[in-house]
Amino acid sequence: MDGVIIAAGIGSRIKTVSPSKPLTSVRGRTLLEIAARQLSRAGVDRIIVVTGYRTELVEAALPQISSAVGLPVVATRVQDYTLNNGYSVLAGAALTTGDYLLVMADHILDAEILSSLAEAGSVDRGVTLAVDRRLDNPLVDDLDATYVRTNDLGRILNISKRLDQPDAVDCGAFLASWELAEGIAAAIAAGGIGSLSEGVQWLADQGRAATIDIGQAFWIDVDDPSALAIAESSIPDHLASACVLT
Repeated sequence: MDGVIIAAGIGSRIKTVSPSKPLTSVRGRTLLEIAARQLSRAGVDRIIVVTGYRTELVEAALPQISSAVGLPVVATRVQDYTLNNGYSVLAGAALTTGDYLLVMADHILDAEILSSLAEAGSVDRGVTLAVDRRLDNPLVDDLDATYVRTNDLGRILNISKRLDQPDAVDCGAFLASWELAEGIAAAIAAGGIGSLSEGVQWLADQGRAATIDIGQAFWIDVDDPSALAIAESSIPDHLASACVLT
């Protein structure tokens, strides 16, 4: 199974402390290396990194990351990094064969989240999203989070940054099949902005978007300096299990 890391965006909210969000350091390891270590722990055979903003700088770091995780790490470039993240997913998915784990370079997750996702594949779904049902989780940035509404079987009904009466938060980690790229392309063709969420919504409308509940597992979107400080202080309790310290 491949792992895909989206590392193409500008990261404007963290530029005051780092010129490249994927290369932002958390206790001596970059966010990109942490993402790669997490995928390695989940059992992927190869890692695909989608680059865009400051692509040469990010790609220069990949040989060291490959050595650190003991896996091939290859780069592919999105044509326009200013576009929505669905275009980055399309670029990464084009290199995959079969199902793949999809993560964002700025998300740190307990190892159990990706391990559970890796085992969630089924013919009755095109994508499975890790969700946090703790709507009061203090680590969630209300202004930036993507919210989800599910049915009694855990299937996604709606996904959006602005959603009335959500029952879960999108953790930014997916097990995807070829159908996710199809959904993103279909949403773009219908006039969408090209977001990953639109592709998931397209699959949800077909009844093909499932979830796993992360329970009490730790995760954080390191999107700004305050989240970075929380991530650094959380390493002793949480990030060792995500292969950050080993």
